[in-house]
Amino acid sequence: MASSRPNILVIMSDEHDRAVAGCYGDPLVRTPHLDALAASGIAFDAAYTTSPLCVPGRLSFTACQYVSRFGGWNNGSRLPSDRYPSLPRALNAAGYDCLLGGKMHYDGRHRYGFRDLVPHAFNNDTMTGKGVWRSPGDTKVAEKSWNARAKDFHAGDDSLILRHDREVTATCSRFLAERGADEKPFFLLAGYLAPHFPLVVPEPYAGRYAGKVPAPDLPPGLLENLPRNYKHLRRGFGVETAEMSVQRRGRDLYWGLVEWFDHEVGKLLAALRGNPAIAENTVVVYTSDHGENKGDHGLWWKNNMYEHSAGVPLIVSWPGRWAGGQRRTGACSFMDLVQTIAAWGGAQAHEAWDGDSLGAYLDDPAHPWKDFALSEYYGHNICSGITMVRQGAFKYVYHNAAGAGFPAERELYDLAADPREFKNLAADPAHRATLERLHARMLGELGEDPEAINARCIEQCAKGYAEA
Repeated sequence: MASSRPNILVIMSDEHDRAVAGCYGDPLVRTPHLDALAASGIAFDAAYTTSPLCVPGRLSFTACQYVSRFGGWNNGSRLPSDRYPSLPRALNAAGYDCLLGGKMHYDGRHRYGFRDLVPHAFNNDTMTGKGVWRSPGDTKVAEKSWNARAKDFHAGDDSLILRHDREVTATCSRFLAERGADEKPFFLLAGYLAPHFPLVVPEPYAGRYAGKVPAPDLPPGLLENLPRNYKHLRRGFGVETAEMSVQRRGRDLYWGLVEWFDHEVGKLLAALRGNPAIAENTVVVYTSDHGENKGDHGLWWKNNMYEHSAGVPLIVSWPGRWAGGQRRTGACSFMDLVQTIAAWGGAQAHEAWDGDSLGAYLDDPAHPWKDFALSEYYGHNICSGITMVRQGAFKYVYHNAAGAGFPAERELYDLAADPREFKNLAADPAHRATLERLHARMLGELGEDPEAINARCIEQCAKGYAEA
């Protein structure tokens, strides 16, 4: 039986739609190493980021709080203090060595309890706290935004993503190979950039999927009936005018980059297996900070609450404790994952933390789990904040009002009957009770009306931080 205080290895990718993995049912992509990890552990089918944007999602994971609690509105955010009661600080206090290997997209002056393995790796931004939304009536299309990103849809052996991730693999692999069993337990976060754009993909990965990935399914009327915020995302990123041939090329390359990333994961896990002194008592977690739209629902990148954006892969493997090949279908989020990690390490959860430990649910699939997740988005290219709750088969999304003439909008999906989220049931009288129940659940979880949160976000993003 594994020790009750394991080493903890968290592998966090960037922008991985969980559907694009063999272990999550994709018939085309090659992800043998992620598939093997799932075969040795437990895969979650309804895990969610707490915010579908890099900095807010990763800060939320670090702070163990929803983004509206600490003001993680956008990619210019940081925690209120370097001494904030974070997950690594709690594990440090419990006797763990907490190491950051790669991207967490922190303000360069703050590590929140981690010590760096790769000091220069994508953690050197100076966050200002400022942010700007689109005017609700703005119909301008930012074609240059799309063109700037689409020019990097090509085969190649060099990019920021590839360089960074190769260094993460090499550095973290060296750490795992050299770590001694007699040293203090460690919490290592291996933070990767792939499969985030630019979609520059080495051969043979680039060519393997050429012309094979289906075009996004866009039923008649889908784009016209998108919520106001999502129409703004299409305009703000220039997707409205993007040619489908270019989008299909991007999809092919995305599938290739997922396979390339899987190969890096394989090298990292091989380094762990190569050190049996620590491998037996190391729990491995794989997840991503958010997903990727890939043209689905007429959107690219992330920034929304559809499954391909707010949903994340979550695989947990600790063969000394759990039999492999298991699934969990109950909804959960980063808040539950960080509570679980803290519990593994015997760390004291702070009273301000959100979420609940998944420990008993991991040990026993019949354990009564809350089956609930919440996610928020207050980032760029929208005109008001967005909050999502998932419970059971239903997903409810609330778009805040955006001023006079632009009232709040709602979405409701039955994911059992409509897994691709094509049929919005929010206006259906037959589902009114479900909608109101989930809205009340959202209010109870936040402890604050999202319209009040929206107003606070606007005020804070206008002022920024007193010191940049």
